[in-house]
Amino acid sequence: MSAIVYYLTLPFIYLLSLLPFPILYLVSDGLYAILYYVIGYRKEVVYQNLRNSFPDKSDAEIKKIRKDYYHYLCDLTLETFKTLTISKEKMLKHCTIQPDTLKLFNKYADENRSIIFVSGHFGNWEWSGNTFSLLCKQQLYVIYHPLSNKYFDGLMYKMRTRFGTKLIAMKDTFREMAGKRNELTATAFIADQTPSPEGAFWTTFLNQDTPVFKGTEKIAQRFNYPVIFGRVKRIKRGYYEISAELLFENPAKTEPDMISKSHTKALESDILAQPEIWLWSHRRWKHKRLKEN
Repeated sequence: MSAIVYYLTLPFIYLLSLLPFPILYLVSDGLYAILYYVIGYRKEVVYQNLRNSFPDKSDAEIKKIRKDYYHYLCDLTLETFKTLTISKEKMLKHCTIQPDTLKLFNKYADENRSIIFVSGHFGNWEWSGNTFSLLCKQQLYVIYHPLSNKYFDGLMYKMRTRFGTKLIAMKDTFREMAGKRNELTATAFIADQTPSPEGAFWTTFLNQDTPVFKGTEKIAQRFNYPVIFGRVKRIKRGYYEISAELLFENPAKTEPDMISKSHTKALESDILAQPEIWLWSHRRWKHKRLKEN
């Protein structure tokens, strides 16, 4: 059945990707009305996540952010489909890199030093990978969770690798990175996913007890690659700018949990500045802190 759904859906996805941006966003507006008012996709999850994250905001403010988030979620979905057919020139027009940030990436490339790139599900993280691969000297590898549906996983793989990005399944991260020590790489970790509570680093994030994967920190310390936090700011509808902050030059010398704490704090700062473009429909806080933590 999944194959039938995939092949029935695929022509519509390609058709959407071919639409000019003004029409694409008209479709997005219609999709928003269906998703928010008719289907009500995870509205209570989003509301509770926002309510817990911003206890000082009024109910009206929370509901406005929720609406803005659903508008953005629809934009993000169609922008992701756009990756199937968008030209390199338009990709670089719609998602740019700050000159100082490009200079930072080039500095490490010229030193022949691989880097670790940490970010969250914030802004259009798919487009940021495309732009990095088109403009930067490092080979970008993105750590990802393969989808359970092999057909749609193949489609996402095609979109994500179209401009030269390569993917590493999360379970293979250490082995794959170890095998690429002689290659100039940038390995991207999306670090705001939900780990199991056992062995996680626990911190306060958006006013809530939150578990954080330790894997990013452990791998950074093991390989001693500079850790850079990536930001994807939405300038206006359909336009983004990538910037970056060097968190640690020599991760091997850091104290336990410093890296995890720093990249989580950096993401929190971005969310506070543009709350509507983070992935609020994700069940980020489904686990509770264990007593021994």
